[in-house]
Formats: sequence, C-alpha cells, structure tokens
Amino acid sequence: MLDFRPVGYVIGLMVTTLGFAMLLPLAVDLAEGRGHWPAFAESAILTALVGGLVALACRNGVREALTLQQAFLLTTGVWVFLPLFGAMPFMLGATEARFVDALFESMSGLTTTGSTMFAGLDDLPKGLLLWRGMLQWLGGLGIVIVAIVFLPVMRVGGMQFFVSEGFDTFGKVLPRTIDISKGVLNVYLTLTMACVFVYVALGMSVFDATAHALTTISTGGFSTTDQSFAAFPGLPQYACVVFMVLAGLPFVRLMQGVQGDLKPLWHDSQARAFLRWILYALAAVVAYDIGIHGGEISEERIRERLFNIVSIFTGTGYGDGDVTAWGVMPFIVLILVGAVGSCTGSTGCSIKVFRYEILFRAIRNQIRAISHPHRTMVLRYGGRAVDDTVVQSVIFLFTVYILFFGFFSVALQLTGLPLTESITGAWTAIFNIGPAFGGLVGPTGALDAFPTTAKWLMILAMLLGRLELVAVLVLLVPSFWKH
Repeated sequence: MLDFRPVGYVIGLMVTTLGFAMLLPLAVDLAEGRGHWPAFAESAILTALVGGLVALACRNGVREALTLQQAFLLTTGVWVFLPLFGAMPFMLGATEARFVDALFESMSGLTTTGSTMFAGLDDLPKGLLLWRGMLQWLGGLGIVIVAIVFLPVMRVGGMQFFVSEGFDTFGKVLPRTIDISKGVLNVYLTLTMACVFVYVALGMSVFDATAHALTTISTGGFSTTDQSFAAFPGLPQYACVVFMVLAGLPFVRLMQGVQGDLKPLWHDSQARAFLRWILYALAAVVAYDIGIHGGEISEERIRERLFNIVSIFTGTGYGDGDVTAWGVMPFIVLILVGAVGSCTGSTGCSIKVFRYEILFRAIRNQIRAISHPHRTMVLRYGGRAVDDTVVQSVIFLFTVYILFFGFFSVALQLTGLPLTESITGAWTAIFNIGPAFGGLVGPTGALDAFPTTAKWLMILAMLLGRLELVAVLVLLVPSFWKH
C-alpha cells in the first residue's frame, strides 16, 4: 500500500512557503498605495493555512527517502497543487480573473511557459506584476532541482546518463541531493542579483529590473508591460540575451564555474552545441534578410533577430517586434529552435540539446551500421559509451513529444481555433515556450480570446511539457503502482 504521507508533507510545506512568499507582493502593493493588498493578504492566509495543516497531518509519515512511486507522485503533485494556490491572487486581485484564466496564468508562470491571459499589464498593480515574476522564478528553480535530482533517478528521457558512474560533475559521482540543491540555489541567486544590477545600470527602474530579472533567469518571459522587452531597446536587450543564454546552460557546469573551474563548461558537448546552434539560427535568418533586402542590414535588425531567437530557443518567450513579419523561412527557424530548447539541467524548456545530440549520434551510427554491417558501432558522448537504455529512453521521449504535439494541435483545432493558433498554441504549451501566433492572439500576446476548452487543454499541455511527459504519464499505468 502506497504511503501518501511523505508526499503530502513535502507538498504541504511547499504550499505553506508559497503562502509566505505572497507577503512580498503584499508589501509592494501596500507601498504603492492603490489598495490592492487585501487580495494578497487573503490569499497568503488561506494558502499558508491549508499547506500548514496538510504538512502537520502528514508529518508522522515522513521517512528518510522517497520510494520511486512517491518521487513520481511528488514531482507531478508539486506542479498541480502549487498553481492552484498561485492562482488565487489573480482571482481575488485587480484582474478578477475566472478560475480557468487564473489557473492558466499560474500554471504558465510556475512551468515558466510565459503565455498570458492578461492584456493591460501597464495598468496592473505592481504587486500582481511582481507575483507573476515570482511564480516563474520559483518554478525555474524548482524545475532545475527536479531535472538534476529526481528525473535521473526516475530514468526519464535519458536523464539517468547524468548520474551514471563516472559522469564528471565535481570530479566524482554526483554529491548528495542537499549539496546539489545548495549549489544550484547559490548559482540561481547569484545570476538573479547580477541580472538585477545590470538592468538597473542600463537604465531600467528598480522594479522593472527586479521583475524582469526574475523572469529572465527562470527563462519564463513574463513582463511588466504589454510591449514585453521591446520597451527596453538597445543595451538592455543585449544584456538579456547574455543572461538568457547563461540560464540555458547546465547549472551543474555553472556551479563548477563559480568554484573557479570553467573547463568542464567549455568542454561540455551540449553547452557547445547550444551556443553553436544559436549562431547557426541567427546566421540563417540574417542570410535570408540579406537576400531579401539586397544586402542592407542594420544593427537594430540583427539585435531584434538575435533577441527573439535566443528568447524562443531558451523558452523565455520575451517579444521584440512582430516575428511573423520576418518571412516564412525565419518563422520556421523559430518554430524549430523552440522545439529544440536549451541544455539539460537548466531552467530552459523543450526536449533539450543533449537529447538531440544523442538522437543524431544514434542515427549516424545506424547509417554506418547499414553500410558496414560487420562493424561494431558504439555510441559515445563526452568520451563515454552510452548505454542502450539511454538511447531507447531518448527515442521514446522524442516519439511521445511528437505524438502529443500532434494530439494537442488537433484537439485545439476541434475547440474552434484556426489552424495557426492551434499549431502554435500546442507548440508553445507542450514545449513551454510562451508566445502563440494568429488572429485570435491579442496584439500584446494575450490568449484571453481562446475558447475555455482550449485553455484547459493548454494547461494540461504545459504541465506535461514541463515534467517531460513521461514523469506524468507513468502515473496512469496500473502496473507502476504494483511494484
């Protein structure tokens, strides 16, 4: 019989923490003096109370370690229950959102997707804008911990490769969970504070700098203005590109860099591929521009291309200009890079560079095996032989992602959405990217005009995509619960 108490205890503590986190936007609303603070007061009290009672009720079931079933259940449960409570300020606050819209916004925040239900961001209370940023920052930190600690143990999509014997993280096998968590938190905090400082130094207000730093480092993309990052042209956009790229790199490697050893980061195959593929995408789009415009290209145009490519590649989702006006080929490039994503163990989204590398090498080996049938082909990554189970899990994950992308594209169209909105809505949700495109998408990127059923489907897709599908789907397999 599965004991749910350890799972309930951890989720209860996290919900309680979320309630206390609401006190910060409450204080901001008080300082602003617009009278919106009671929404956060009510939300904080109810959230902390429910979370605290659940934690107390489950405390007697706490054990030293979670079973595999409990780990899967906890991983999914966190991203189910936290968005429910995170939605409360949107329902009680200035937006007075319906439950589905509030949950969509909260799920989009905590999964760091970045799609939004709300237009008129410039007129919202600062506390609510800060809360949107905090949801993404907390979600970004959470998914890094999950990716580094839980997913490898659960053998999801090749993540077990990173805890295999001999993986060079700190010159030894991965340290204890608490050591990883502390190291990641230190890097996360350092990047966030550095981002705030740089944004302020480049002319952003302290509030805007703080809110955007939270959503940059988490690669979430929520902004304080309807213009998104187009409101901060020039040097702030270049700075944002740098921090988005850093947030898309493996946090284990960044930890080593903080400790003074940059060689592992430089020699990391997926980190190099990530940077290289960004340059390839930029070169393809700029070459298209040069061909279309007869060689005329400007710094502003290159900056806009670079910013949007990195934003979508990392799944941040900030916008700068109308990317659909670039042309068909550049738009296809953006769709493709969004389906790639950044590095494993980062705050970035999508399938991840590491898995593409494994897939490409497996295809290459298969082609070589056909032409040299008597030759033994060993797939290697980072100088190590890759186990067949890793390759199988990566291929399985690709298959599941493609199937679910197709499923949600069709399902969204059945709700009445046009083809463009259906495909890009499924793309942005399942890969946790942020923007969708089409006539029903508002000029600010808000998706409030989508049918209610479409919103529920996208909420489900965001959850599945953030936890990389398998971690959620396995809970639906009866045999999983018999072990």
